[in-house]
Order: sequence, then C-alpha cells, then structure tokens
Amino acid sequence: MADAVAHADPEIGNLGYHHRKLGFWTFIGSECMFFGTLIGTYMAYRGQSLVGPYPADVFDIMVTTWSTFTLLMSSFTMVLGLYYVRNANRFWGGFWLLMTAVGGLIFLGFQAYEFTEFYAKGVTLERNLFGTTFFVLTGFHGAHVSGGVLWLLCLVVMNARGSIG
Repeated sequence: MADAVAHADPEIGNLGYHHRKLGFWTFIGSECMFFGTLIGTYMAYRGQSLVGPYPADVFDIMVTTWSTFTLLMSSFTMVLGLYYVRNANRFWGGFWLLMTAVGGLIFLGFQAYEFTEFYAKGVTLERNLFGTTFFVLTGFHGAHVSGGVLWLLCLVVMNARGSIG
C-alpha cells in the first residue's frame, strides 16, 4: 500500500482526473455561469427600456453577422491549431494559433466599431436599460476575448520556442 502511494502520480487527484484538466473544466464552468448570468439579465430586461434609442434603432445586422462569423471561424482555426500542436507540427500549429488571435482582434475591431456607432446614436451606459445591459454584457465579452488573444499570442511564442506540443 505504501509503495502504491509512493508511486502515485501527484498530478492525479482523488477523483482520478488530472488536476490541470479538472481546473480547466472548473474555469469553463465558471465562465458559462458568469456569461449565462449576463445573458439572462439582458434577456430579462429586454424591451424594458422606457426611453430610446432602442435595439432596433441601432443594431446593424451586417456588422453583427460578420463579427459573429469571425468569432465562429476563430473556433475553427483554434481546433486546427490544437490539432497541429498535438501532432508536433510547429509551423502549422503556430500559424493556426496566430490566425485564431487575428480572428479575435478582428472581432474586437468590430466591437469597437459597434460601440462607437452606438455611442454616436445616443446609446450609453446611463441612457437606458438597453444601453446598460448591452454594454456590460458585450464589454465583459470583449475583455474575455482580449484575454484570449493575449494568451494565444503567448502560445504562439511558446510554440515557436518548442515549449508546447
């Protein structure tokens, strides 16, 4: 028994899962709860603004469509990057991780454009309930994407140095 304990992998917890994997899934779960709460709040107060401008007055469906498409394609490029990193192909792994970061930056550009347009049309945090819930939700999402872009750039550098994979 003592011999089994002495040779146990310290990275594997009592539940049989690697500590890092369990920690990552805990993080993902907390992100789901956090953004779920923000989205739920936005949905609960949707249409409750007493004064305009209202969403129909300011949303540009083409900007929203292209920014969403960019974000979805970034998920695809991330899958490709992960595949190539796991298969020890540093060039393509780094390329696709970098393309994912570029997709995130493009999305943030769309968000900055949209924020500027909304502000020019009178939507602010203080103006009405729509502005408050919209800017809080999308602002936190933008911060989340910014953090992801920074982390991806770190991974690109680590990949180039041969530190991952």
